[in-house]
Amino acid sequence: MQGKVAIVTGAGGGIGKAYAKGLAEAGAAVVLADINLDNADTAAKELTAAGHQAFAVRADVADEASVNAMASAAAERFGSVDILVNNAALMAEVVGRGTLTTMPLDLWERTMAVNLTGPLLCVRAVLPHMKERGYGKIVNQSSGGAFMGANAYGISKLGVVSMTLSLARELAPFGIRVNAIAPGYVNTEAGAIVAPPAVRAVIEKSIPFPFGDPEELVPGLLYLVGPGSDWVTGHTLNIDGGWIPRT
Repeated sequence: MQGKVAIVTGAGGGIGKAYAKGLAEAGAAVVLADINLDNADTAAKELTAAGHQAFAVRADVADEASVNAMASAAAERFGSVDILVNNAALMAEVVGRGTLTTMPLDLWERTMAVNLTGPLLCVRAVLPHMKERGYGKIVNQSSGGAFMGANAYGISKLGVVSMTLSLARELAPFGIRVNAIAPGYVNTEAGAIVAPPAVRAVIEKSIPFPFGDPEELVPGLLYLVGPGSDWVTGHTLNIDGGWIPRT
């Protein structure tokens, strides 16, 4: 990753923070974007204290002006944008908030704005920089829940899979690869770690390797943004301990 510039959204904690750390340790200059600037700034300072190139920006991925400013700040600070990791999403706020026919409509709209429109806005924001260099790697964060009928959250994440396929075809002529990662149950404050004991017990019985830590997703990310995956695009990589079977 030496010489590469990466933006990671939702990088103030959890999976996004692990992604940013992994990219920085691999040599990339990293922009940590988060709607909570304090969290992103704390994470960025940890990386700079360790000798890495990193800085934080506030970004609301559902706001076009905000993500455009994010991309401009990255290019101004580091020269361009080579890698975009669309990690920011709503999950804990959505799961368990009723069925499709009973959940508040404003929550449905906010979920789609953040989880589905947000990644698209971020792609549009970085696209001029990637086109200029004739190169780019984009990784969208889906979820194993995309394939399980998980209400609004699952629908938004299945949309991410479809969008990844569409963008992979659309952006290939510009040297840009677009892939996705679909994690399983990850031990974060927004994920599996806060699940009730009864829920965790069910998960443990139904999945071969039921729970993972954010750091276990990093090798998959580094593969998808590195040169070894230059012949891979439109793919969704399941890193889920065997949750979602594939034939």
